[in-house]
Formats: sequence, structure tokens, C-alpha cells
Amino acid sequence: MIYITRRERFCAAHKLSHPEWDATKNLEVFGPCSNENWHGHNFVLYVTVKGQVNPETGFVVNLKDLSPLIKEKVINKLDHKNINLDVEFMKGKMASTEVLAIEIWKQLSAPIKAIGVELHCIKIQETENNFVEYFGE
Repeated sequence: MIYITRRERFCAAHKLSHPEWDATKNLEVFGPCSNENWHGHNFVLYVTVKGQVNPETGFVVNLKDLSPLIKEKVINKLDHKNINLDVEFMKGKMASTEVLAIEIWKQLSAPIKAIGVELHCIKIQETENNFVEYFGE
């Protein structure tokens, strides 16, 4: 088994808040990330797939197939968007990076399998110091 990772980037805004809590409670739990006027990040997305090396190509997957798939299913839906309001696959969900990683996995797992490899990990770097990794259920 061999692994290959594709890096993509997107810029997006979000707000962390629980709709049943007042502003004070949201601020206590989520800090400045609960700002009522939103805040944004320059996210870095790492999509790692795994499989066997194709003896004819030497590839696990052809990145010219993987990259457009990630852009179509995820990046184009997130880039320069408000995650809470504009992203269909995040509607009604907490817009944390943890939940975002899970939902991106759901967007990519089947399409990646259709090109002959298995999704291994979604990693999202939210800031220089914070990142999330999700390996499926």
C-alpha cells in the first residue's frame, strides 16, 4: 500500500456559534470565533489517497484526475464562500474545522473510489498552528 497527498487551498469565512445559546455563552465557549460578523481563514486542504502502484504508469493515481475532482466536489463549493451560509453540504452543521473535515470526506470518498483508489485522510490546516485530520469512521 502506498499513499499520495494532494494539497489544495481555499479561503472562506465562518462563525462558530450554537443557535440555542446567547451571545455571552457563545463568546465564552467559542471566543472570537463567535464574532457575529464572521471571520475568515486561508485554509489548506490535504487529501491523501492510498492504493497499489499501477505497474504501467508508476502511479497510485494520476493527479490530473484527482485534482479536478477535489476542485469540483469541494474547493469550488468552499472558496471565497461563507461556510455557514453558502455551502450546501455544511447547512445546519457546526462550521468547525472538525465537522468540515468529516463533511469533505463525505463529498470525496465515493468519487475517489470511482477513480480506483481509496480515501485515506482529510487534513485541513486552519491556521499556522491548528489543523485537523480525519481518517473516516
